Amino acid sequence: MTDTPEPEKTQKEMFEALKKMLDQGLAFKMPQTEKAEEEKEPESPSHRDKQLHFDLKPKEVKKHLDRFVIKQEDAKRVLATAVCDHYNHVRLSREPEKAASYIYSKQNVLILGPTGVGKTHLVRHLAELIGVPFIKADATKFSETGYAGGDVEDLIRDLVEKAGGDIELAQYGIVYLDEIDKIAIPSETFGRDVSGSGVQRGLLKIMEETDVPLRNPQDIQSQLQSMMDLQRKGRVEKPMINTKHILFIVSGSFDGIVPVIEKRLKASEIGFNPAVNEPLSTANVLRMAKTDDFKKFGFESEFIGRLPVRVVCDPLNEEDLYQILGSSEDSVLKQHIASFQAYGIELQPEDSGLWEIAKEAAKEKTGARGLFSVCERIFRGFKYELPSSQIRTFQLSSEMVKAPEDYLRKLLAAEHAGQRAQFIEEIHAFENRFKEKTGFEIHFNDPAREYLLEKLWKEGAEPTSFLEQLLSNYAYGLRLIQQKAPRDQFILPVETVDNPNSLLDQWIKEAYEQNQG
Repeated sequence: MTDTPEPEKTQKEMFEALKKMLDQGLAFKMPQTEKAEEEKEPESPSHRDKQLHFDLKPKEVKKHLDRFVIKQEDAKRVLATAVCDHYNHVRLSREPEKAASYIYSKQNVLILGPTGVGKTHLVRHLAELIGVPFIKADATKFSETGYAGGDVEDLIRDLVEKAGGDIELAQYGIVYLDEIDKIAIPSETFGRDVSGSGVQRGLLKIMEETDVPLRNPQDIQSQLQSMMDLQRKGRVEKPMINTKHILFIVSGSFDGIVPVIEKRLKASEIGFNPAVNEPLSTANVLRMAKTDDFKKFGFESEFIGRLPVRVVCDPLNEEDLYQILGSSEDSVLKQHIASFQAYGIELQPEDSGLWEIAKEAAKEKTGARGLFSVCERIFRGFKYELPSSQIRTFQLSSEMVKAPEDYLRKLLAAEHAGQRAQFIEEIHAFENRFKEKTGFEIHFNDPAREYLLEKLWKEGAEPTSFLEQLLSNYAYGLRLIQQKAPRDQFILPVETVDNPNSLLDQWIKEAYEQNQG
């Protein structure tokens, strides 16, 4: 019969195992939020205070965004104004004499527009300018709390992590959710929709104002940490973060809402001649969206009501893509230029090349993302071949963009031809120096010279040092030959390049045999 372990002993062993896990860093460790008074360090002006200091004007914010995002003038103006309003409200709410009577409704933002038009760039550079933590996630990865998938409150926990554990700074951060249109509830959906309405309800709380526990109650590591708190302190710590001043910016392509808006617009045209109306672009249709359109599309009224600021981004055309390549501080071209510079190679962009890339990227129909794929395809072979060549500059021309492989072959062939002429001169110079130094005249015959040139090219060798090493024994060996069978001229065949000493030994043997005969 097996003895039943005592409960106290089992609990002790369990806590010892948990302690070991914590000490080894296997369990999640929370930011220090509740230090004892005697442990707290004295307050001093911190980097956090500098980051939360906000005194920008909308035009200054837009000017900053202009450096990185081409076009999207409406979006930049609206975002600049909304962000300034938000962080001015934050600043005023932190002033004790004004905070008590201050009324503030958060201006969360909804951005509509196709992929690759700069939505993420806009939000990221806003956060960098303000100096607050920023996180981005796709709305499709979340589900209602308690179901498979991410918990929307994890967004706030991630923000704290991005802030380096600084909870106060995280409380003024920016959360950016893309593909928000994917959590709309289709009208034909029946039953519980944990990835649509459930996520919308979860977002409702954190988008307005709530306290989010920094320990996810569904997370096993957080549960272990709570158990350790209970064991060590007799109570469970519950560190929280408030979302009142966290700015939420959501975005999506919203292609599916276009028919909803168009149906409403057509209904309003009854009694008028629709033929006189010019067809609207998708962007202009989206600009006419109303709250009822979003509700019919599948958003709950309370959810869409939490997004009072709405703006549309326009699709990018060929000229826009050209401007992004040549003018944006975030241009992908700068990344490729830097990659070549790391090898001491200068890429010189030509205007015709930029236009050709923009033309090819426009065909991708993925906005600025098309520039990434086109540039990667163009430069792939150059990045592999040129670092091992002697080429130190080349032009990004329309010819190169249209046929990069052909252009690369021509570039390498031209280098080969130029290097061939240089190698031939250096081989002749070596032969002349060898004669001056030893008195013996040596020459590579034509097949040997061709083979030597090819070997120098493939190995990237320097001719003089290569030949000095190749024929290092020849001065002495030829003197031995001269003593037995005098001769002043030696023609070096192909085998000299691969087996120089074998040929020399053969010549010495023949000279001694000839002398004895």
